[in-house]
Amino acid sequence: MKYSITIQWSDEDNCFVVFLPEFEDVMQPVTHGDTYEEALKNAQEVLELLIESALNNNEDLPKPNIFGQLLQLA
Repeated sequence: MKYSITIQWSDEDNCFVVFLPEFEDVMQPVTHGDTYEEALKNAQEVLELLIESALNNNEDLPKPNIFGQLLQLA
């Protein structure tokens, strides 16, 4: 599955903050990084943990949004 990852610079936090839009029940932003690359790496780790946790608890995963589905086809 492909999920959206939104990374944006935060002047307030002086770092890149990460949002996972499909995971609405999780506190946002979910992670951060001093560089864009670090933020992306951290986002991927959090995403893996969220998916693993949902599967272990027999919970439904959120459906990827349309943009995520288009990326999967690319």
